[in-house]
Amino acid sequence: MLKQRVITALVLLALLLPALLASSAEPLAGLTLVLIAAGAWEWGRLNGFAMRGALRIAAVCVMLCLYAWSARWAYDVPTNLWTITGAAWVLIAGWLIQQGVERWTRISRLLRLSVGVLALWLTWLAMYQAKVMGVNFLLSVLFLVWMADIAAYFSGRAFGRRKLAPAISPGKSWEGVWGGMLGVMLMACLWIWVDVHYAVDSPSLYSRLYLRGAPFLVLATVFLTLMSVAGDLVESLVKRSAGMKDSSQLLPGHGGVLDRVDALLPALPLALMLTQLR
Repeated sequence: MLKQRVITALVLLALLLPALLASSAEPLAGLTLVLIAAGAWEWGRLNGFAMRGALRIAAVCVMLCLYAWSARWAYDVPTNLWTITGAAWVLIAGWLIQQGVERWTRISRLLRLSVGVLALWLTWLAMYQAKVMGVNFLLSVLFLVWMADIAAYFSGRAFGRRKLAPAISPGKSWEGVWGGMLGVMLMACLWIWVDVHYAVDSPSLYSRLYLRGAPFLVLATVFLTLMSVAGDLVESLVKRSAGMKDSSQLLPGHGGVLDRVDALLPALPLALMLTQLR
């Protein structure tokens, strides 16, 4: 298992790194479009569709992405798109987590499919726009999610006592969440220092948030950390409802695409929302 995880991670890194460092955002947009299409296929499978139906769902998601690409939304996003997306994520994720696993299957399948495809499409668009804003900015958002996950894992193992959502994800604890918040805050301070002292291609997420003051930086990073956890919980809820441990086996040793991007689904759009508040 460990060998598979390492090999898969190295292959993904070899594919993503050149696209990430490319002078334009289009190579990354093209590569992540493939991943988002795979995630949409997984979403269809998690919601009871067979292969052909799931492929149609992936095709719909790809068409939405291609429309936004041709309209150059990554360079001129429609007014209030990220504000609306952020508000929807907070309300829907909060409601789903509160309602629990059993409620999910009682929601119309068409509605479930629509929400998932829209979330994946908007995440792809947010990734694309973040790359347009600069590699440093995009990396700072990605590392927020990764740091929150890593710090939560170790702090949860060391101090975890109170379960966060035992019916959805028994392994998560409130102590893990707090540890994730602390890890992200420390990383944010370090990243701001790097932005100040070294030449970077763009201000990071944290430097942009800090322009509104230290209290806003703290509140925003805590909020983003919580929403990354919410994204993870929502995907766990859907998998548990479907009776599946992983969203698929597309990534050997890692599960599926949704298993890797679940926390990014809310974090990327919300990060853009916070940086564009007026």
